[in-house]
Amino acid sequence: MPDGEPPAGIRVGLVGLGYWGPNLLRVLADLPAVEVTWICDLDEARLRRYARRYPATRPTRRFDDLLADPGLDAILIATPVFTHFDLASRSLAAGKHTFVEKPLALSVADADRLLDLAADRRLTLMCGHTFLYSPPVRHIRGMLDRGELGDIYFISSSRVNLGLHQRDASVIWDLAPHDFSILHHWLGGMPKSIRALGRDSIVKGIADVAFITLSYATGLIVNVELSWLAPSKLRRTVLVGSEKMVVYEDGAPEAVRVFDHGVVYEDPETFGAYQLSYRTGDITSPKLETTEPLVTQIGDFVAAAGAGAPRPQEARLARDVVHMLEAAESSLHRDGAEVEVSPSRFSRLGA
Repeated sequence: MPDGEPPAGIRVGLVGLGYWGPNLLRVLADLPAVEVTWICDLDEARLRRYARRYPATRPTRRFDDLLADPGLDAILIATPVFTHFDLASRSLAAGKHTFVEKPLALSVADADRLLDLAADRRLTLMCGHTFLYSPPVRHIRGMLDRGELGDIYFISSSRVNLGLHQRDASVIWDLAPHDFSILHHWLGGMPKSIRALGRDSIVKGIADVAFITLSYATGLIVNVELSWLAPSKLRRTVLVGSEKMVVYEDGAPEAVRVFDHGVVYEDPETFGAYQLSYRTGDITSPKLETTEPLVTQIGDFVAAAGAGAPRPQEARLARDVVHMLEAAESSLHRDGAEVEVSPSRFSRLGA
């Protein structure tokens, strides 16, 4: 994903000042040559609070005010997930470049409609998969591209904490977009099938713990553990390859550790037991950039919007993540039944 500085004169509006919107507002306000024209939220008290902090913005409770502004170039949406399709489709229909917090939509059908709308109007559509701009994630992608890990045997990921319980979405829709987007970025596509098991321990009907298995055509198996009920916060992914192994722990002082470890299998020359030898080498931690992923991502979006570059590859990844989420949720409600994941109809179009 190329990064770039926004050109002069980009005028943007932000919708949603709840949990994540203020972070977007902070980043937008600090970007050079970006004018935050509108802030929008249904909560009057929030609007007043952020209007005082950012007096150059125009506060409104009406989304239509942003759509009706002919000078507004782009809209960023940080509202509850059930509103994403409606707000994003209206933004694109009004000719605005559009950034939507993850996940892009609540169904593949709606995600497809958004991609079609953006393509028809030659508009930039991006989704807030911020981890794709994380230096550790990008470093591991480079290792995979160079084949440094050898054949990947399996990947295991744990993304757990205590809270926050969502009222309108399961832990899958809340936390899995992070892991699914990272896996798609690393592996270059979707699995062939997904199984998911979980339970609604606290709020009936809202799963708060889930164990998801993703099976790929290459034979690779990935296990993802998600929970709002863990005693401590953990963001840890382990990649095991034939040549090296990697542990990625978001937030740790050494976010990426590379283990030059492995197992060597030797076929017996004559009838007898096979032989295994274990290779134990150095453990290294690469030096990584210290850039804030959100700054890089938002800078990338406004640069694309200012240049009139649609950047469809980002939207396709976001659509595929929705497909994976939908498959995982379907499996969860079918007691862990295997759900096939069909290739994206956009995958044939190129990046």
